[in-house]
Amino acid sequence: MTSHPDRSAGHSAGQPVDVARLVSVMREAGPLVHCLTNSVVRQITADVLLAAGAAPAMVDHPDEAGDFAAIASGVLINVGNPTTEQVEGMHAAIAAARAADTPWVLDPVAVGGLTLRTDLATDWLRSGPAAIRANASETIALAGTGAGGRGVDSTEDVVAAEPAARDLSARSGAVVAVTGPRDLVVTQHPGDSTNTVPTTRATWIESGHPLLQKVIGTGCALGALTAAYLGAARQAGIADHDAVVAAHAHAGAAGTVAGRTAAGPGSFAVAWLDALYTLTPEEIAGAVTVTEA
Repeated sequence: MTSHPDRSAGHSAGQPVDVARLVSVMREAGPLVHCLTNSVVRQITADVLLAAGAAPAMVDHPDEAGDFAAIASGVLINVGNPTTEQVEGMHAAIAAARAADTPWVLDPVAVGGLTLRTDLATDWLRSGPAAIRANASETIALAGTGAGGRGVDSTEDVVAAEPAARDLSARSGAVVAVTGPRDLVVTQHPGDSTNTVPTTRATWIESGHPLLQKVIGTGCALGALTAAYLGAARQAGIADHDAVVAAHAHAGAAGTVAGRTAAGPGSFAVAWLDALYTLTPEEIAGAVTVTEA
């Protein structure tokens, strides 16, 4: 069995995630996030990172992607709508991130039904992602236990995806986040020669608003926000799992607040960006329910 680095430092078993502290850490760090993502969502991804307190960069040319990944705080690899040149850039960025010990996030958009992106995402599981962010259908498909959803839309329930999330985490060493009406963040440490019993940490996050599903790119942007939190948390010695939880809490809290005033998807998108920017760390923590399973 492949061994993976232990990124659980900074968290004691049973101790709740300090969301407010992590929001402050991320905003103070202003992490530089290298986003190799699909053309449909680049604008909202950059807007979300800026509003939340991070700095976006969209460098995907093969001759530049590796160099930039080496200096970034975090890297996003989003396989939606891949081009040949972009895939070459992704390979270079992943290699550079691994060499620099920079956390990178895999977002396996619409895997399962499309061969190229499914093969890419499956192959990259062996390249040490710090986190995988996906909906339930994508999680099940990437684990090899289902066929995927309807394009980018999930046809599975988050609860049904929990076994697949545990399997993906154990195989890849990544924290796995499954998004839906309630978000699930799982870290599964497989047993080894000294401890044959696998250990699991599972955290549920309740927040957000149904209109998040009516705005293009909110999930993809969350992958970038996850990379931002991972980059800042690593610098502060905070566990990867906690960073992933905090990223989802930040996005979800902003969704909850935006939904109170939005009349529809258009006004919601603007209100969501505003809330990502204006909510204090304490307000973000207060707008979500985080439960350790």
